[in-house]
Amino acid sequence: MSSSKTFSISEDWVVVLLGLGIVFLALSGVIVPKPSFSWSNTTELTEKVFAIKNLSAIGSQFVLVFVTAIAGATLLGKNVKSLLVVLPVVYVLTLFALLAAGNAVVKDYNLEAVIFSLGIGLLISNFFRLPQWFKNALSTELYVKIGLVLLGTTIIFGDILRAGSLGLIQALVVVLSVWYFAFWVCKKLKIDKEMTMMLSSAVSICGVSAAIATSGAIKGDAKKLSYVISLVLITAVPMMIFMPYIAEWLGLSQEVTGAWLGGSIDTTGAVVASGSLVGDKALEISTIVKFSQNVLLGIAAFAISIYWTYAKSVDGETKQEKPTLKIIWDRFPKFVIGFVFASLLFSFFVSSESNAMVKDSLKSLQGLWFALAFTSIGLETNFKELFGQENKKPLYAFLIAQTFNVIVTLLIALVLFS
Repeated sequence: MSSSKTFSISEDWVVVLLGLGIVFLALSGVIVPKPSFSWSNTTELTEKVFAIKNLSAIGSQFVLVFVTAIAGATLLGKNVKSLLVVLPVVYVLTLFALLAAGNAVVKDYNLEAVIFSLGIGLLISNFFRLPQWFKNALSTELYVKIGLVLLGTTIIFGDILRAGSLGLIQALVVVLSVWYFAFWVCKKLKIDKEMTMMLSSAVSICGVSAAIATSGAIKGDAKKLSYVISLVLITAVPMMIFMPYIAEWLGLSQEVTGAWLGGSIDTTGAVVASGSLVGDKALEISTIVKFSQNVLLGIAAFAISIYWTYAKSVDGETKQEKPTLKIIWDRFPKFVIGFVFASLLFSFFVSSESNAMVKDSLKSLQGLWFALAFTSIGLETNFKELFGQENKKPLYAFLIAQTFNVIVTLLIALVLFS
């Protein structure tokens, strides 16, 4: 990997290149057909889903995903050889999820493919021991972010400006109140400073990305970071599944529900999945609200760096690295640029005729990337590793802070988006 360091590019920029590459490929006429996974009985399954034309469309999507993933691994200097084995396995598992979600009875219950993807992955990872090289080849964040860049093609920029301003207000209030509450809870439970910083950022800002950014800003312990990420991923699962039903039970509108989901669920992929369970408007608002929080990540990392630079660590030594404005740019989630660019492109420059030609293909590919991401999340999440930890205090702190987050975000969403 050291030989590839001469050409270094971050994952977020790779996502922008690959995501927009797929978009421009479609606009230039290379349109991958949308396969159908809808069926209600074995006859339809055989005649529609397993028809030669549909299998050809599934194969075409696989080729595009495979080539894109290989390009991403190459640009990031990752092991391509492992990917050649792992991605086909993840793709086949994801196809089972898509088939399950395509059943007419399942559709009546509004269960999306990502739930089945997650379930299949969790089932395998918790009952079978996967080799480390297999887990290392899983690129969850890459898949989620490519899907999010493609999601930009379906969201009109005017709506982003309108909902984004409200989302930014919500994000500021939620991030500040939840961060300080989480920090206070950790302090009361006597959790060490490194874990406190990572946990507070994860629960209040944007989950995994915030934990990683905070860990980088304070040069945190990798094991503590892994623990926080596991907490984020596992708590996101029940929230993703049950919050849409709680919102329906409370009689919330799609706008309020979307703002609630986007502001309280910690992983971007889980927000997208949960929003899609409710409806298109909820998906749009939840994504925009989550992006508003993502935008604050660079600023938060900068503030945390300042605090950590001048504060004493547990052993009494001060941190040496001085924060600069460059940290804001380094921590800024670049895939948001790809999302906004795609949205601008389809809002103002792509004709309605061209949009009609590529819309179904890009929407299908977006859903596929999300499904692949959730299969990967399932495969890399092990409940035993998390709950086998001797020290349960961070778990208690996270759950208390997350409960506070859910309540505060709901109240703010009701005020701003009703």
